[in-house]
Amino acid sequence: MQNNIRVPLLNIPHGHDEFGHMGTPVEKEVTKGGWKSSIYIIGVEVAERFAYYGTSGNLITYLTNVLGESTATAAKNVNIWSGVASLLPLLGAFMADSYLGRFNTILISSIIYVMGLVMLTISASVVPLEYQHVFFFLSLYLVAVGEGGHKPCLLTFGADQFDEDEPEEKKAKSSFFNWWYFGISGGAAAGMLIVFYVQDYVGWAVGFGIPSLAMAFALVLFLIGSRSYRQLVPKGSPVVGVVQVFVAAYRKRHLPISEDGYEICNQVTREINTTSEGRALSHTDQFRCLDKATIIDEIDILNNTRNEWRICSTTQVEEVKLLVRLIPIWFSSLMYAVTLAQGGTFFTKQGSTMERRISHGFHIPPASLLVTPGLVIMFTIPFYDRVFVPMVRHWTGIRSGITMLQRIGIGMFISIIYMVIAALTEAKRVKIAAEHGLLDLPKVTVPMSIWWLLPQYIVQGISDVFLIVGLQELFYDQMPEAMRSIGSAVYLSVFGVGNLMSSVVISLVQVVSSRCGDEWLGNNLNRAHLDYYYWLLAGLDTLWFCLFLVVSKYFVYKKVNGAHLAT
Repeated sequence: MQNNIRVPLLNIPHGHDEFGHMGTPVEKEVTKGGWKSSIYIIGVEVAERFAYYGTSGNLITYLTNVLGESTATAAKNVNIWSGVASLLPLLGAFMADSYLGRFNTILISSIIYVMGLVMLTISASVVPLEYQHVFFFLSLYLVAVGEGGHKPCLLTFGADQFDEDEPEEKKAKSSFFNWWYFGISGGAAAGMLIVFYVQDYVGWAVGFGIPSLAMAFALVLFLIGSRSYRQLVPKGSPVVGVVQVFVAAYRKRHLPISEDGYEICNQVTREINTTSEGRALSHTDQFRCLDKATIIDEIDILNNTRNEWRICSTTQVEEVKLLVRLIPIWFSSLMYAVTLAQGGTFFTKQGSTMERRISHGFHIPPASLLVTPGLVIMFTIPFYDRVFVPMVRHWTGIRSGITMLQRIGIGMFISIIYMVIAALTEAKRVKIAAEHGLLDLPKVTVPMSIWWLLPQYIVQGISDVFLIVGLQELFYDQMPEAMRSIGSAVYLSVFGVGNLMSSVVISLVQVVSSRCGDEWLGNNLNRAHLDYYYWLLAGLDTLWFCLFLVVSKYFVYKKVNGAHLAT
């Protein structure tokens, strides 16, 4: 379950490590990594987010206006694609951590990403209309494949540039996650502001062509910085080590465990308590059934060699416990991802029915309001990193001001607020439509400014600063070191599963509300009850928040050599 460290483009004689004990760079490698390397990586992410959001943020408009899909069908297709795009990183991360390495995975997936965007541009320009639907979705899912390798590895690759054994670099790594998300928000905001306008007022071919150029630039920038990167070399599948713990614990399931957590069998105490080339983890009392994998019984004593499918080190067992602890956190975050999915679907369709004119001849593209959370994040993160964290750190003594779980919990609570705001705003929109006799005239603009949607987008942005950055850091920091790309992918899968859940919720609401004779999510939003749907999501979000409070109470942070890492 461990990786060796390698610095690219160096010729090291055979038998000499480029890094010292536990991955610490030797003196000649101090110029590798750090902020100078991570700046390139953040720049790549800015360009990639420009391309991704410029492509995905306005998809519902393309599907309804160009391909002729209904609102509900288009929303489900967008959510399914977003879900797949967020789940494919699990495969990409596994390949990176097990075989290809993060650098190679990013490189290969970036090339696939560019190919998908170029094909998307071709589908919107020269492909005949009768074949456009198939070619468009083929191109779109090729983009998802590229995203699947690029997204989980780039974040982990950037964090790998900081040495956890150096206090200053460890502190810088925590700050890196904040500025990483700042870069994401900046790229996404620029993509939506520029590309959405081009798509609505110039054309879809140019609108898809600009993201293609942005992603090509990201690929070039990534290669330019390659000489400064620290790299981890994969040594086989880390999943094997996880399976070994479960197999060994099952084989010794009938053996006793002493009350102090140390295993004793036939008066033979545990002798294997070593690390596997990585950081030594301290023993914890949770999931003690897995501790049986460390027991040395008579069979182990008689064997001349260690059978890794019968006996595991304490660190190996504790790494598996890290994975198990993260599962309830992952599950309790899903409903937040469902609420987040509304921004690119129903929020956008709301805006299309409202007054969008700023001046004579200029109307705001409804999807352009998606830029608002990104702008809020760009203003909030510097304040959070430079003002909030130092101020709170003085009170709490925690390096990051508040713990990762506290940060996530605050973000979840705020997410409930923005769904309540969305429900109240939609109720007001429908009321105004009724007052002006527009209930049966869905194509007529409702005399209510689109700026009424701003509060829900603003509060969503504030929620993201806490919850998304908190999840990113948690699923990097609390994962086994050899599985950190997988950890990033697991974090992303929250949003993938959340998007798929959103499609399921939409389908269920359509079926139930139609049978009751009052469809909530019809094509005519003036007659639909989108506000009821938002109230439903707010209620579900509240239930999941309560679940999060319960599971976080029992969460135990990683302990390294007796240290308690709860930052």
